[in-house]
Amino acid sequence: MKKYYQLLLGLSAIFVGLLGISSRVRAVTHYVQSATPTIFVHGWGSGSHAEEKMANAARDAGVTKTIVRANVDRKGKVTFNHQIPANAVNPIVEVNLEDNKLSAYRDNYTQGYHHGGEYVKNVVLALEKQHHYKQINLVGHSMGNLEIINYINDNVNDKSLPQVAHLVAIAGHYNGLVGQSEMQNAKINPKTGEPEKMDSAYRELLGLRQTFPKNTAVLNIYGDVGDGSHSDEDVPVNSAKSLKYLVSDRAKSYREVEIHGKNAQHSKLHNNSQVNRELIKFLWEESN
Repeated sequence: MKKYYQLLLGLSAIFVGLLGISSRVRAVTHYVQSATPTIFVHGWGSGSHAEEKMANAARDAGVTKTIVRANVDRKGKVTFNHQIPANAVNPIVEVNLEDNKLSAYRDNYTQGYHHGGEYVKNVVLALEKQHHYKQINLVGHSMGNLEIINYINDNVNDKSLPQVAHLVAIAGHYNGLVGQSEMQNAKINPKTGEPEKMDSAYRELLGLRQTFPKNTAVLNIYGDVGDGSHSDEDVPVNSAKSLKYLVSDRAKSYREVEIHGKNAQHSKLHNNSQVNRELIKFLWEESN
């Protein structure tokens, strides 16, 4: 009888182990299995460390095993800490900009964002030298969003570049920052996202209403700390939401997610579990 119970216990342990393996397999294989790289671009005064929590969350969830860093010097030269393997699944690229404050453009950030868009383009071109990608995903935080959207705007007619499959905007100050008195309280049309006032950087992007790529799905994430400022302390909610007016009529899909509370603070949004879940779902689970 004792041996019988030992046999049952052994079989039960094997069964439980198989269930565990099965659940782990399901946890990994429900993600898109693609060669498409996802490029993360950090904000003002920051670096690739600001992208690590999001990238590591994706890796830990089983999305990918490949995370590389693309260092971009002030002249725009791109070097990678290591190559992306030819068979890499859902590789992630953490961009690290040496010129992380666009220091030559402090009196004209409108033009500075175009220059930052060139940095993004250089990363894309450097990736193309490793492998020819038909499409890419782009994820920006703060100023990284302005560099990304100017990259798209300035290169929309360049068919040699890979298509942007997914665009994720996190805390994007498309129409100004907190502290810019005219823009801070600028209202928007709740249906269309059109701002009642537009700053110069925003007006530079109005052409996207006719040219934004139709195959690009967009997720716009922004924060409200709930202190009455209707902002994440740096970016007004309405400034972030003004992206809708630029892209939603043409985008393959457009969705907004508003994060609330103390962890919705501007710099905490790139280290926020809810943001990580939204990213993973949008980029690698959904069929957009």
